[in-house]
Amino acid sequence: MGFRCGIIGLPNVGKSTIFNALTAAGAEVANYPFCTIEPNVGVVPVPDPRLEHIARVINPPKVTHTTMEFVDIAGLVKGASRGEGLGNKFLGHIRDVDAVVHIVRCFDDSNVAHMHGRVDPAYDIEVVNTELLLADLETVEKRMAKIERLVKTGDKSHAREMDLCAMMRESLGRGIVSRNIDLDEESVGIVKEWQLLTWKKVLYVANVSEAVLRNGGPWIERVREIAEEESAGVVTICGDVEAGIAEMTAQEKREFLEDLGLEESGLEQLIREGYKLLGLMTFYTTAGSELRAWTVRQGTKAVQAAGKIHTDMERGFIRAEVLHFYDFKSLGGIAEAREKGVIRFEGRDYAVQDGDIVYFRFKV
Repeated sequence: MGFRCGIIGLPNVGKSTIFNALTAAGAEVANYPFCTIEPNVGVVPVPDPRLEHIARVINPPKVTHTTMEFVDIAGLVKGASRGEGLGNKFLGHIRDVDAVVHIVRCFDDSNVAHMHGRVDPAYDIEVVNTELLLADLETVEKRMAKIERLVKTGDKSHAREMDLCAMMRESLGRGIVSRNIDLDEESVGIVKEWQLLTWKKVLYVANVSEAVLRNGGPWIERVREIAEEESAGVVTICGDVEAGIAEMTAQEKREFLEDLGLEESGLEQLIREGYKLLGLMTFYTTAGSELRAWTVRQGTKAVQAAGKIHTDMERGFIRAEVLHFYDFKSLGGIAEAREKGVIRFEGRDYAVQDGDIVYFRFKV
């Protein structure tokens, strides 16, 4: 598993163009609002140079990448929280994803209509964020109405949640997204159950022209300023360039990116920033005939990582034999690492590290 990203934004900002380029899923692209009604879904293998290096060394019969799922959600409009456009359907689809990729239009093109008649990234972001805030306010108020009668029973847990609702309503009303509200551990557990839209981690994607991708510009800087204020991530992508890259050979891609002064494609940037945003990491297994990458959250214990592969491995966990990728690479392989004595034996509470190659011993 990688993670599930919902691609959102106003109509005609390039959501479906970027979705197609990233996933090659063939989502319909058109110059009119609500071209995307039901979400398009595309699953892509996560680019992983470490996995490819391990594969070259051990030459397994099967190599399996971890994946990232993109969900192209219909364009949001002002008033969505009141049901305008595809309002409620749009907002419902956002609740089902792990993180939000917010596409912001940072290009000028007379052939592509803009919802508000002008390119203004700050205003576009404000429109989307306001609708998400209003939807969350409604969720909190409904929750307050539901538990109000339970408070009268004297149950302290309900009184605690009512106080939390009141505080959250006040903060949302002042335009503070829920993910940026300082909460204690107990409150975090309660708020997660509400499925607030502004609780989702956000990665802004500035969709630019090729000229802006090469030279930068004020629209990108404005998106970066807003992302920094919100503690959100930001990536700059040219949808047209990504579409071209998707059809290139590996050599052509390298040469093209070098010409643009880039080290990686927009997809690679997006995945890297997405992993950072969600606190994800990758470990590897080489059992049997398959070399496989697995994505887990940072801090995952060895026994939990084993359970991700199979519940029997978690239930009958004995130990984990661990070799980090950099030791694998520097020594030339697993056999060489074993000979040098650098393979470690770790218990169930070992926190798996990004880049670990792990062999789980278990018995059921």
